[in-house]
Amino acid sequence: MAVVAFDGVVLGDLSTPCELFTRARDAGGRALYEVRVCSAAPEVESEHVLLRVPWRLPALARAHTVIVPGVDDLDRPVPAALLRAIGGAVRRGARVASICTGAFVLARAGVLDGLRATTHWLAAAELARRHPAIEVDPEVLYVDNGAVLTSAGAAAGLDLCLHMVRRDLGAEAAAAVARAAVMPLERAGGQAQFIEHAPPAADGSSMGPLLAWMEQNLRGDLSLAVIARRAAMSTRTLSRRFREQVGTTPAAWVVRARARRAQRLLETTALPVELVAAEVGFGSSAVLREHFGQIVGTSPLAYRRSFRASESL
Repeated sequence: MAVVAFDGVVLGDLSTPCELFTRARDAGGRALYEVRVCSAAPEVESEHVLLRVPWRLPALARAHTVIVPGVDDLDRPVPAALLRAIGGAVRRGARVASICTGAFVLARAGVLDGLRATTHWLAAAELARRHPAIEVDPEVLYVDNGAVLTSAGAAAGLDLCLHMVRRDLGAEAAAAVARAAVMPLERAGGQAQFIEHAPPAADGSSMGPLLAWMEQNLRGDLSLAVIARRAAMSTRTLSRRFREQVGTTPAAWVVRARARRAQRLLETTALPVELVAAEVGFGSSAVLREHFGQIVGTSPLAYRRSFRASESL
């Protein structure tokens, strides 16, 4: 695995994959990834430090995965040799991923055209403006196109790296890495919950406590009327403020939260699909299959076969 460095690299984005992937180890403690930091020049300068980088671009050319951290200035030049190396990695079939504004580097390399991608929500509109061939989604934590992945800002890089571990090694390995890094295996919701919208009214109408209550009561009735009653608002006011602060509708949020809870149960329990559906509030296995397929992209049974943490569960 090659993590690229360049002048203006964001240090947090650079360290995230180095830390997360190094924590993936087998039962004997052997590292399951070989991580190398690569650059076009022996030294690169970030906002805070001067880094001496041990590996050059030929190491990148041999990597199975290439990760591009964020850049501190969207107008900062990126070495042409690095852009060529990234493009060459995609053409030879390597997996390429960006963290935060690293998406702008991938875009300059021409590997995001025609794909859905994300970046930090503050920079999403600019990515769409500069590169109209990219379908920019500012609401998600990361986008997985198979061979090309992008993540939102800062902490979303952790989510992306953990997702890649899970994809490579399975749910049990990803859970072990998450525990070692003292982070959740998967955060509920997307980047939309962090986007700055109009400040909430001074009447205590912030959605934070309501979202926590909804998360704790997924099995129950979470119709718009019930949620509005809990929030002490009219359904119309709730719908408007929920979209302003969360970036989606209450119904869409509930469906996604239930699907994510179903994922965890399918991974970590032997509950039949019908009981999983009831446990997360979908009511029937048919409803679970419908929404699960739309959100996760596969059936509950296929997902369980791929991600079941342990056959002994």
